[in-house]
Amino acid sequence: MEKASNNKTDREKFGSRLGFILVSAGCAIGIGNVWKFPYLCGQYGGAAFILIYLVFLLLLGIPVMVCEFAIGRASRKSAACSFEVLEPKGSRYHWLKYISIIGSYMLMMYYTTVAGWMLYYCYLHVRGEFVGADTEKITGDFSTMLSNTPNMVFWTVLVCVIGFVICFFGIQNGVEKVTKVMMTSLMVLMVVLAIHSVFLKGAGKGIAFYLVPNLKTLQEKGIGNVIFAAMSQAFFTLSIGIGAMMIFGSYLNKDRSLTGEAVTITALDTFVALMAGFIIIPACFAYGIEPDEGPKLIFLTIPKLFSQMPGGRIWGALFFVFLSFAALTTVIAVFENIIAFDIDLFGWSRRKSVLISAVLVIALSLPCVFGYNIWSAFQPFGKGSAVLDLEDFIVSNNLLPLGSFAFVLFCTRKGGWGWDHFLEEADSGKGLKFPKKLRYYFTYAVPAIIIVIYLKGYYDMFSARSIIVRIATMCAAVLFLLFILYCSFTRNRKCADARQ
Repeated sequence: MEKASNNKTDREKFGSRLGFILVSAGCAIGIGNVWKFPYLCGQYGGAAFILIYLVFLLLLGIPVMVCEFAIGRASRKSAACSFEVLEPKGSRYHWLKYISIIGSYMLMMYYTTVAGWMLYYCYLHVRGEFVGADTEKITGDFSTMLSNTPNMVFWTVLVCVIGFVICFFGIQNGVEKVTKVMMTSLMVLMVVLAIHSVFLKGAGKGIAFYLVPNLKTLQEKGIGNVIFAAMSQAFFTLSIGIGAMMIFGSYLNKDRSLTGEAVTITALDTFVALMAGFIIIPACFAYGIEPDEGPKLIFLTIPKLFSQMPGGRIWGALFFVFLSFAALTTVIAVFENIIAFDIDLFGWSRRKSVLISAVLVIALSLPCVFGYNIWSAFQPFGKGSAVLDLEDFIVSNNLLPLGSFAFVLFCTRKGGWGWDHFLEEADSGKGLKFPKKLRYYFTYAVPAIIIVIYLKGYYDMFSARSIIVRIATMCAAVLFLLFILYCSFTRNRKCADARQ
């Protein structure tokens, strides 16, 4: 096998194990933890949903994360070049690198906009805009924000500038140093907000809803729907599938086993998601607000909640600082992935990559901003949808599951890197080892689960459409899968033995 290893000795590394854990956890901990997880708990019965979610984190999330870390550490490259380094001669796996490249750029095309919303709402709470505000004002402020193009552009660009400036200083002096501060502050803020929430008068019902499994709710919602919702959230919460975790594996030494690190990062990610629920759900019950109002919970329901709460101006500002840090840590992590693509593919310096990538990401973020104002007539999924919904569908329903599917195949198939090489890399160093007995589960069951999530996502998105649209979209989904399977077979059947 030909290995492009000439730059391995020059690869940047983390300054400490804690830095790696916090940066990787910061990538995993994003808006989905503190925005999506609480409202899913509200929609699917609280504790029953959480228990199923935790099971799927163990069965699905951790194994795929170990895959990404192992490929990154073994290749010392980003997803843009890692397949070329590790694949045998004749393999087509390197074609799949474009899933990670396109996925990282597309994620930032709308994630930067939503992160800008978080910063803007933090600013509004500091100004006291929501003190004593009624529902009409809160709803109006959100609509005004979306329709104000210059304002939206400003906050989106600010997020991009903050992220790329931090990445400019490198892994140890930029990404690691700043993320440590953000993650530590995030944890402290989260605990303070959770303690405040659970001691509110009337919060007890919310705590019981959150912690006590309710079988009746399972029956009402349908256990199949609850299981699939928990499985999907467990899969998407860890930011796996576009190489965002792989890049941090490439900066990691071999002192610690990767399974142990993945478990630690997943535990931190889960802790944040659970604490977000403790912040939101008891407070909703305390003030008679439904916790199952979907995505609008953060920008419409939460400001209403804080407007009724004594000291709501302060608590609201702290809550959106917490959200902003969660969003920014993910932005910084994916920006680092994008910068590494340029360094690995073109041999650019970090400075050059930062400057060019910053301009490109800012330009690519504008369609999402315009989708709520000057391009609002474009509604790709029907009335009420926007550019963001299309971009999110491409990333969440396609590139994340397809990328994860490709990584698992690469680590388990003889035509790819192969199980033995994966296991050797995953188990290098001290700590928890990857269970060898899981080989067949990992080889066959995990890819099957990912396929189910992928196809079910298409079915749910287009289930209300005409039969022609549903058939066409499902055919497109199957074609994507067939392409990845095609790439998993090599031109030369003996190529698995061609590693030199």
